[in-house]
Amino acid sequence: MINAVGNPQTLLLLGGTSEIGLAIVEEYLRKAPARVILAALPNDPLRDDAVAQVQAAGATKVDLIDFDALDTGSHPKVIDQAWRDGDVDVAIVAFGLDADAEELWQNQAKAIRVAEINYTASVSVGVLIGEKMKAQGYGRIIAMSSVAGERVKRANFVYGSAKAGLDGFYLGLGEALAPFGPRVTVVRPGQVRTKFSAHVEEAPLTVDKEDVAALAVAASAKGKEIVWAPGAFRYVMMVLRHIPRAIFRKLPI
Repeated sequence: MINAVGNPQTLLLLGGTSEIGLAIVEEYLRKAPARVILAALPNDPLRDDAVAQVQAAGATKVDLIDFDALDTGSHPKVIDQAWRDGDVDVAIVAFGLDADAEELWQNQAKAIRVAEINYTASVSVGVLIGEKMKAQGYGRIIAMSSVAGERVKRANFVYGSAKAGLDGFYLGLGEALAPFGPRVTVVRPGQVRTKFSAHVEEAPLTVDKEDVAALAVAASAKGKEIVWAPGAFRYVMMVLRHIPRAIFRKLPI
């Protein structure tokens, strides 16, 4: 249960070794201790490090459960396991996959894998989390989207199109759940300094994962549907959305 001052008692991180996801968990733990459930790939070598990181940040208890985004048939069991010991106050959907953009649109297997993880799997867990939170009558979902999905560009359209789908789904889920109590916040970061983006040249308005975490937690607490990271991206995208395609495709972004 979220307490009287707005601090959650139980956090679920789907993508249990995600750098941004862990930064969001740490941001919550800076405000108050909480139980943390990390859902991560069984063979992820970073699992133990993630547990140690969350424990050091002040978690009262850390539960580690197996989660394979591609195995959607196992997702009901994963979510049931996360709720086994009581309600979950905040669920963070922070798993994702990217690859070389030029290879992706020319490699069917890799393109499908990116689409299945970034979109299909995110929908799968979103439906299940929504069902649980609707039943408990409250809760918050933080879904990691991307500005790459706001207006998909040629440079990374496979990844961007999957994020566009995720973004649309979670905004719709938030509207569907609102009458029952739960709230959904979609986070749209630009480039973030993590291992995930280490292969890409740093772009303007690049931020640290701690910046994204602070914005995400604050926006969720206020019940905001969307938050950009950094906030300036909101105004950048307001302009880019309305630029004709013939001009947009020539922009160096």
